[in-house]
Amino acid sequence: MKFEDNLKKLESLVSKMEAGELGLDEMIVAFEEGRKLADECQKSLESIRLRIEKVTRTGAVEPMEA
Repeated sequence: MKFEDNLKKLESLVSKMEAGELGLDEMIVAFEEGRKLADECQKSLESIRLRIEKVTRTGAVEPMEA
């Protein structure tokens, strides 16, 4: 899944949790899913950061791994 897709889904989960739209069991499932999405977003951002550092160091652009 793309970073933007993961971020939108995470934002949707957070909104539902903050609005109190979920019961306790649903809240726990949403929290677990949100944690996974947050981890994926963090990995994507780290990959992008490393790619940018490499480009600025070498001047070469390499394809980004999915």
